[in-house]
Amino acid sequence: MEFRQVEHFLAVVRSGSFTAAAREIHIVQSALSASVRKLETELGAPLFERTTRRVALTEAGRALLPVAHRLVSDVVAARGEVSAVVGLSQGRVSIGMIQTLTVVDLPRELGVFQSRYPGIRIHVRDGTVPDLSAAVADGELDLAYLAADGPLSGELTSFAQWTQRIVLVTYPGHRLAHRRRVRLAEIDDEPFADFSGSFMQAMVRRRFAEAGLRHNPVCEATHVPLLMELVAAGLGVTIVPQSVAERTGLPFARIEGTDFSRRIYLAGRLPEPTNPAAWALLDHLTG
Repeated sequence: MEFRQVEHFLAVVRSGSFTAAAREIHIVQSALSASVRKLETELGAPLFERTTRRVALTEAGRALLPVAHRLVSDVVAARGEVSAVVGLSQGRVSIGMIQTLTVVDLPRELGVFQSRYPGIRIHVRDGTVPDLSAAVADGELDLAYLAADGPLSGELTSFAQWTQRIVLVTYPGHRLAHRRRVRLAEIDDEPFADFSGSFMQAMVRRRFAEAGLRHNPVCEATHVPLLMELVAAGLGVTIVPQSVAERTGLPFARIEGTDFSRRIYLAGRLPEPTNPAAWALLDHLTG
């Protein structure tokens, strides 16, 4: 059963004849009659009693009538809902972010976006790079700010990227606290506060292994504020983006002799998001 057939059925009911209904919906009478006959065949019962003077509903036609009205009403509502989403008067967009995101003030940008599109609901989620990447690939998130040690995963699309320097953070009184540059070998077997499950934890372990040095984690944190508190308490040193280190007030130094930098990507699953709200947010964040 096609929606067009339901519309033709209701037109005949409203007009009381096939001739008047055909004029109302601007099709030839033969096409209207054929459409209604096809509907009757598919439903297995005549819908109208046809005489030379009038057209009346059969019992089957009367049974179909309220259902037909509901179908038309639902389609009209659906068109309105879709139109609202496309027109950005309503909708939903989801975006993920790593905890150490500093290349953009995302809360501020989302506030500006919300003021422009008050009908759009915004879902924000923070997490580790593997979790956020999987959420984007699976369609759970429209967009995400991710960190990587090189090119982005092939299953994701990059819309923008930045490069960040990674530095060593120590604490007052540490033997390297006065230094502005250090060599990686100088922190061989140094007690380390790790950012658990993060891209930076993986980077640190990889760089130490490549240099033949021992990475010595003595504590872990899953949140950046706690990580910084552990370092400030003297439990160990850590490695974070320079922009994060600058905000802590703790001593920090650049690491020489190896590439301690990362790329930040604003990523999505498809080159062209199908969600109009995601398109609008992407345009806002990259415009």
